[in-house]
Amino acid sequence: MLREILIKDVPEIKIHGRTTDCLEPLTLFWTASGFECNVSGTEFAVEVEVTYDTFEPWFSYTVNGDWIGRQMLPKGRYWVPLFRGMNAESIKNVHFYKDLQAMSDDGNSYIHIHALKSDGSFYPVEEKALKLEFIGDSITSGEGLFGAKKEEDWIPMFFSALRDYAYLTAKELDAQYRVFSQSGWGVYNTWDNNLRGALPKYYRQICSLMFSEKNERLGGNREHDFKSWQPDFVIVNLGTNDASSFEQPEWVDEKTGERHKMRKEPDGSYCKEDILCLQKAVKDFLHTLRECNPNAKIIWCYGMLGINLQLELCGAVSEYVSETGDRNVSYLQLPNTDDSNVGSRSHPGYLCHKQAAEVLSKYIRTLM
Repeated sequence: MLREILIKDVPEIKIHGRTTDCLEPLTLFWTASGFECNVSGTEFAVEVEVTYDTFEPWFSYTVNGDWIGRQMLPKGRYWVPLFRGMNAESIKNVHFYKDLQAMSDDGNSYIHIHALKSDGSFYPVEEKALKLEFIGDSITSGEGLFGAKKEEDWIPMFFSALRDYAYLTAKELDAQYRVFSQSGWGVYNTWDNNLRGALPKYYRQICSLMFSEKNERLGGNREHDFKSWQPDFVIVNLGTNDASSFEQPEWVDEKTGERHKMRKEPDGSYCKEDILCLQKAVKDFLHTLRECNPNAKIIWCYGMLGINLQLELCGAVSEYVSETGDRNVSYLQLPNTDDSNVGSRSHPGYLCHKQAAEVLSKYIRTLM
């Protein structure tokens, strides 16, 4: 007989991704956040509550490690079936993933998980030996991993949590992972020179880049408890949007008149003053990451959409290591996107992400 059970009443469930300690309901903020459970029975469903103003969330799910479904979630509170008609006695591993990133441009875009429905029983989920945290921009958010190459619409349909290098790396290494990413943002400013889009500014909070009263009520602006989940590796993939900002017009805040522009010299070289600001941002973030994750190995990655700032980023990482003596920080170049592996929105496609995951997984193994 099917029975409904609240998330808070399933002690065997494993929660993935940064969130609050509230399970009435469980709120999913970030890419790849969700839940995982081992359950018997013939049928299984999840009760979701979905809100948004502009950007509807999508989700994917796997059963026994195989990707079974992906869909858009309309507004409202309702049940979503995940499997039906399976062997009653066998224990199925079900993993529910939020496909869409935290949307800084839509402070009401959330998936809430209220309850589960099954005719089976729940069993503990085995703890993974390895934990990975991925920090990045649209590449890490999985933008461009669905849709034809010609697609240029910036919509949730073209994001994927299960085709990107973070998921593929975690799967290759049999690791648990989290994602902290935002399209268009950088380590110092956004692709269009907005200083407010520097991802490190928001790292210490659960999800403070969702600018809304609702996010405040949900607890997104609270300080994150880093002791509750310590990664073995922190993988940073930032710098692509910082490079783009040198090619973009000056950013102007229409309300305050604030202006900012990453500049180039007349000969086309980068303005040294602006590069120093960028490198300071890299080093400051590495200090933050080390403070929050004292035992993690930190890898700064770059290169999936060009290597225009490689010397500058690599130099900043090297300076940090030299100044601190922290030998658990390193730099890694990832494979570039070309005509053979590009996806939609001129972003890396699945083949590029697969290549990046292979390089990154191999490198992590050398450090383990």
